[in-house]
Amino acid sequence: MPRPSPDLYGRIYDQFTAAISRYDCGKKCAPHNGGEPVCCTTKHAVPIVDKHEWRLLKSRTDLWHRYEPTDASGRQIVAELHADCMAVECKGARHCERDNRSLSCRAFPFFPYITRDDRLIGLAYYWIFERQCWVISNLGIVDRDFVRECIAAYELLFAHDHEEYDSIKEHSAYMRRVFTRRNRIIPLIDRDGGYFAVEPRTHVVRPARLDEFAQHGPYRDEPAALPAAAD
Repeated sequence: MPRPSPDLYGRIYDQFTAAISRYDCGKKCAPHNGGEPVCCTTKHAVPIVDKHEWRLLKSRTDLWHRYEPTDASGRQIVAELHADCMAVECKGARHCERDNRSLSCRAFPFFPYITRDDRLIGLAYYWIFERQCWVISNLGIVDRDFVRECIAAYELLFAHDHEEYDSIKEHSAYMRRVFTRRNRIIPLIDRDGGYFAVEPRTHVVRPARLDEFAQHGPYRDEPAALPAAAD
């Protein structure tokens, strides 16, 4: 089986360049997160990279450095990392180099959702950020090119790294357990342009409407943003 390499991550970066939305979502969430976008500071989200990806980033830019935890939560993140991964930190939103964003930065707040019968059918979100990330409360604004490129990037990665596939599959299963305990549907963005909901307990995947998806935290009192235009 092919193995991951810095060159593989270079190919992934080349094909995954689409913006998440026509909206500047950082400006939407920053006022609720201490003035910084939730995805651009390790106070809220710590990027995790494969060590091959780290080699690529270090060869391209000085934007990134190793993350040094300053609290118990950060130390736990580092302690639980797989041996092939590491936690990193960038210089912050004001210094962003879009071509040198990590894969986790490009995809945030999403990950590819894998069903119980082994199908990658769309994008789910990291639910721990529901109260902080404006995009999660406005899934209709996510651009279709972003969805297609994100899924294609992960499919390329999975073709070379089955352990990463297994990790994402397990995370999808964990999400099903969490949302079943909460008796909530899992919102998904379909790879083909629509939306799915995964029912709690039965885990049946069905077509869904945007108005079935909740808004969270400070965004509950805001009108939903206009959906992305259809292709």
